[in-house]
Amino acid sequence: MILAPLNYSIQEMPMKKFCGPVVFLLLLAPALFGQEHYTEGPVWRVQLIRVKPTHMDEYLTTLQTSTKPLYEDMKKSGTVLDYKVFLKETKSSPEDWDICVAVEYKNFAALDGLTAKGEATRDKILGGKAPAQQLAEKRAEIREIITSDLLQEVFLK
Repeated sequence: MILAPLNYSIQEMPMKKFCGPVVFLLLLAPALFGQEHYTEGPVWRVQLIRVKPTHMDEYLTTLQTSTKPLYEDMKKSGTVLDYKVFLKETKSSPEDWDICVAVEYKNFAALDGLTAKGEATRDKILGGKAPAQQLAEKRAEIREIITSDLLQEVFLK
């Protein structure tokens, strides 16, 4: 029985040293070259909401009287850059969404400490945690959040 030597020959070593970095670069290449096509822009929190039948006016009123003042104050303080509300005019199915609320932040770093900033604004605009909780409960009765996503806007080069 012939046993293979445990040592590698001198000719095999350079190939192994060469293959490791090549494999690493091939795995890393998409990350290295991925941004050559775009630059990173702001970050958006996008919520797709389905409003229960016959409650659209009521829901839009809550957006106008409570959400809009919150976002306007957050814009003044620089916490958010902008916000938008979209109404979907077409439906693919009864389970589809009706309203999209999108909030624009400068970047991912702008999300740091967002809870504390949001609570301070909430307390100032809505009068504290209890009224905000009542509003949330009322909204939960008339709408359902289908999805809430965090998106990075990119600008093509």
